[in-house]
Amino acid sequence: MAKVEHLGIGKPKDLELSNNKKMMTGIEKQSVVAAKLTFDGFLGDGPFNMKYHGGPDRTVCVFPAEHYLYFEEKFGEKLLESAFGENITASGMLERDVAIGDIFQIGTAVIQITEARNPCSTIAKYNRMPELYQEVRRTGYTGFLCRTIREGEIKTGDSIVLLESEPHHVTVEYCHMMVLHKKGGNAEFSKILRGESTLKKVSR
Repeated sequence: MAKVEHLGIGKPKDLELSNNKKMMTGIEKQSVVAAKLTFDGFLGDGPFNMKYHGGPDRTVCVFPAEHYLYFEEKFGEKLLESAFGENITASGMLERDVAIGDIFQIGTAVIQITEARNPCSTIAKYNRMPELYQEVRRTGYTGFLCRTIREGEIKTGDSIVLLESEPHHVTVEYCHMMVLHKKGGNAEFSKILRGESTLKKVSR
């Protein structure tokens, strides 16, 4: 059974970098026991750069809890909670097992996976681990983004229940293989687009 292992929210703030510079980012999340998810995202949460983050199809960022052990063993360091800027650190939700269009209930909220996450170098800067960004890209351990289908409250420890499985079953891992790792051609890109075209319309 998939489950919410950690829940984090946070507004953009200045991030202190190792070279004594600062950058404004929303990657840092504070641990919370519960949070209200709306059609615009979690209350108290938000991105800084709206060109690449946020919006109605990116209200929730989910990252598999299982990947923490891999990165901690790889780099010999304990990672922060929500180290990858995710709202939900979830067990049982690996990229190979979930697909674009899948719909899940968490607490009283309902979400739908909309896209594989394209990681950025802020992950390495935030964790002060220069090689982390490239390792996230290499492994495809990136997590994924979701939209809100039904507003509601999500709590740490909530079960994540699959309500509808997308029949095209274009997994997040497949998207990474074809797009992020540039192994796809026209046929593969068309398959991904067909999966995205079936995304559920949201009624507010």
